[in-house]
Amino acid sequence: MCLILVAWRAHPRYPLIVAANRDEYHSRPTAAADFWSDRPEVLAGRDLECGGTWLGVTRDGRFAAVTNFRDGSTRDPGMESRGSLTRDFLIGAQPPAHYLREVQGRAHRYNGFGLLVGVRRRLWYCTNRDSTSLEIGPGFYGLSNHLLDTPWPKVKRGKTALAALVVSSPILDPEALLHLLADDAVAADSQLPDTGVGREWERALSAIFVRGEAYGTRASTVLLIDLAGTVTLSERSFAAGGSPARTVTHHFAIA
Repeated sequence: MCLILVAWRAHPRYPLIVAANRDEYHSRPTAAADFWSDRPEVLAGRDLECGGTWLGVTRDGRFAAVTNFRDGSTRDPGMESRGSLTRDFLIGAQPPAHYLREVQGRAHRYNGFGLLVGVRRRLWYCTNRDSTSLEIGPGFYGLSNHLLDTPWPKVKRGKTALAALVVSSPILDPEALLHLLADDAVAADSQLPDTGVGREWERALSAIFVRGEAYGTRASTVLLIDLAGTVTLSERSFAAGGSPARTVTHHFAIA
């Protein structure tokens, strides 16, 4: 994922609202969001190269999502896949705090990441870039390819749009959140961070929705969990250049 927007206990009907874009090379093999045949309790997209996922939820209400930490000077291609961090939480049974303590003990085996894990009443964040591990309180959050709430243009723009939608909508339509995630406006050069990938890449990656022939937004995912424990997950997949490929929607009640 390259942008995860979260409203946590900020809406009277939905304790958890997630709107996220996964940016990746279009050539990387991927399965759309579905219940996994080998782990039928898990609903998630799947990276078919390494077997993990960027975002998922389970039938008993476990949630996990991950982004990479963008630093062009330190990435090691020999590290383990960060998608295993989300997968292992989803298929496990540890409380979030316990799981993140275990993750911090092996965090050196991964390139930089930001990780969100939660159950129905708890949501936690950790990163291996400054050893932060913390429980998140009610509010609006944005995680891109840096630390939680680093004020990059896409994070600020996304959080503002999500907050406005949440405040004005007693019932949320996943399509409205998917529309939010389709914002492809790029930031002014004066607002761009410097993460070691060059100005042209910084400019392209500054948009909430990244268009590209080789690399770009592959999937937009909306997750809603309401007070009754009803889960709605909608995911729209995209082909090279950003053209929509398919949309899938799943509903279920938390066991």
